[in-house]
Amino acid sequence: MKAKTFITLIATHLFVGAIGFAAGIYFLPIITAPASPTGAEISALSAKAQYSAEFKRDLKDSDALHWGEGQLTVGSEFITLMGELAPGPDYRLYLSSTFVETEADFNRLKPAMVQVGDVKTFENFVVKVSPDIDPSQYNTVVVWCETFGEFITSAKYR
Repeated sequence: MKAKTFITLIATHLFVGAIGFAAGIYFLPIITAPASPTGAEISALSAKAQYSAEFKRDLKDSDALHWGEGQLTVGSEFITLMGELAPGPDYRLYLSSTFVETEADFNRLKPAMVQVGDVKTFENFVVKVSPDIDPSQYNTVVVWCETFGEFITSAKYR
């Protein structure tokens, strides 16, 4: 086999492997995600919420791969979303006392935030609030990708 052919084969195989790896990172969380809560489940829990807000796509660090949109409710027992998040791995929900819309802001303010729980679905979600967390002490919900250190979205609820 000629050296040029060998190098071309190696390069094309590495390229295809990289595409497959990237597709796996994107699609694996979608494939392994549990069933999303229904609209009726979200509505029932939202009725008990004290606060509401909206995730919007037009935040500073939101982009085509990192966004959220929909109606958010915050209560003492549950935080819910009737909407969608861009799919991705290892999403966490945080409460912050300061509105955050960039990765730099998140990293700077993270020590003062409280992590509520994991977000495991991308269409609608329900995250249980621990009894030792008081949402009235905060004013912003943030969705963060822990694995890649990416800001996904946020909403100020009070």
